[in-house]
Amino acid sequence: MPPDTTSSADAAREPPVLATLKRFLPYLWPAGHRGHKVRIVLAALIVLASKGVQLSMGFLYGAAIDRMAPGMEEGVALAIGLVLAYAGARFAGVLFDNLRNVVFERVGQDATRELATATFTHLHALSLRFHLARRTGEVTKVIERGTKSIDTMLYFLLFNIAPTLIELVAVLVIFWSKFSFGLAGATALMVVVYIVFTRRVTDWRNALRTRMNDLDTLTVGRSVDSLLNYETVKYFGAEAREAARYRDVADQYARAAVKSENSLAWLNVGQSLITNAAMAGAMAYTVWGWSKGQFAVGDVVLVNTLLAQLFRPLDMLGMVYRVIRQGLIDMEAMFRLIDTPPEIADAPDAWPLVVAGGAVTFDNVVFGYEPDRTILNGVSFAVGAGETLAIVGPSGAGKSTIARLLFRFYDPQQGRVLIDEQDIAQVTQASLRAAIGIVPQDTVLFNDSIGYNIAYGREGASAGAIAAAAEGAAIDGFIALLPQGYDTEVGERGLKLSGGEKQRVAIARTLLKNPPVLILDEATSALDSRTEAAIQATLDRIAERRTTLVIAHRLSTVTGADRIIVLEKGRVAETGTHDQLLAMRGLYADMWARQQAEKEEGTV
Repeated sequence: MPPDTTSSADAAREPPVLATLKRFLPYLWPAGHRGHKVRIVLAALIVLASKGVQLSMGFLYGAAIDRMAPGMEEGVALAIGLVLAYAGARFAGVLFDNLRNVVFERVGQDATRELATATFTHLHALSLRFHLARRTGEVTKVIERGTKSIDTMLYFLLFNIAPTLIELVAVLVIFWSKFSFGLAGATALMVVVYIVFTRRVTDWRNALRTRMNDLDTLTVGRSVDSLLNYETVKYFGAEAREAARYRDVADQYARAAVKSENSLAWLNVGQSLITNAAMAGAMAYTVWGWSKGQFAVGDVVLVNTLLAQLFRPLDMLGMVYRVIRQGLIDMEAMFRLIDTPPEIADAPDAWPLVVAGGAVTFDNVVFGYEPDRTILNGVSFAVGAGETLAIVGPSGAGKSTIARLLFRFYDPQQGRVLIDEQDIAQVTQASLRAAIGIVPQDTVLFNDSIGYNIAYGREGASAGAIAAAAEGAAIDGFIALLPQGYDTEVGERGLKLSGGEKQRVAIARTLLKNPPVLILDEATSALDSRTEAAIQATLDRIAERRTTLVIAHRLSTVTGADRIIVLEKGRVAETGTHDQLLAMRGLYADMWARQQAEKEEGTV
């Protein structure tokens, strides 16, 4: 779905309801879907037929009553026929309503699917900055409510509001032509009073409902955030603290929900008072006319039947208005999500990256996550095709930022990043990321099988290729010992596997991807020494014949690199091989001496 191009000035002048309806209209009449338009027209014709049948019911019922007057016993057959026709009309009304639902269901479901897919796709197009700041539970709730609202709104707009207007016009015409202008005018006045009352009370309820939804979203976000950090909660014995925080937002939601439900009672009472007063007045007028000989007994039944049929959708009008207003609120929240602009976008003339050898160059790169905090300050280095470059330095020096810039999760404020002399800002993001593989420090796996997580490295990979990647990552032996083998579930974020096992799965899927450029982002820093040594050997093997950037904290893992750069305060402080850097007796030599001392003391 295209983003909204309305300027901020226009948005300030245009009420949110109208703006949201404007965004909603393409789903009411979807462009490029001829079949959907045919279904909508057919459903509308069924609605008209249904209303015509329902309006005839009052005339049939009234005529049957007139044939039952004293002295007209010989017309009993006609009266029975009219009663049967009345029953048939009632059945036809139900039949048409259900046929309408059958015809329209595909339109509603497809609209919901397209909107949900557009939102999901847009979320993946948003920047890493957005996803680091978002709350998963809140975003999920916004999407869930927004996508559900479109089907509901399509249904009510087409099959409740429009038919009710048609029926109201028909009833007013019948009352005016058959009874009097006064009865038609009083009925119209009743409808106006009903609508005004319903709108004002519902607007009041919507404010309560919006507050309730905000608290509902907060409650879900709080619970998801707490459960995702289950281990942290346990580490600090904070179960009671988390329960208290959840109880607080849940209590606020409960109070808001009570106010919302109580306001519904006032709305229902007021609506019932208006409709029953109108019914009483119209019936009394018709009975008075019958007493004067102006109307027949069947006319009393006709008025009663027509008003009862009109009141039925009017009784739902309050609920429909609430649903539509709430749907607009939910859709507006989702449209705001859709309108969040991606921070990183392909250039209009972007071309696919062509990788010959995979040489990587950072040319005077300046970058900061915030304007007032520079992380990289004029960083320059080059990695030749097939070479291994290690990037080391103290925490906060900008090591992992280099990997994020190479993947183009962010763009530098100054300078360029190149692969084989091609500025990555000028190539498509899809081709760029297809050429780079990463084994991250914190490996997060999908809550699926080991086979699925390995296969994620390359879409459509065969079972043989997956097994070969597992063998290359030295995890095939572990998988062979599992009762379910490659079908073994890894749990949420891979928590059923150990740190070493997760790292080997990450290595296997990177092997399956087979990228020309490889990033090893502190891939062994969270492992014990024995596991680290085993995985380091695997990493060294897969780095062969690839351009490799190794981001490391433990210097012992990068001694064999072709070149090492040392970052300090966002700058390249030193560069050279392991031996050359030790000979400089600078920052690298100090870090090496300190880590060796810690290792001898048994703290590393």
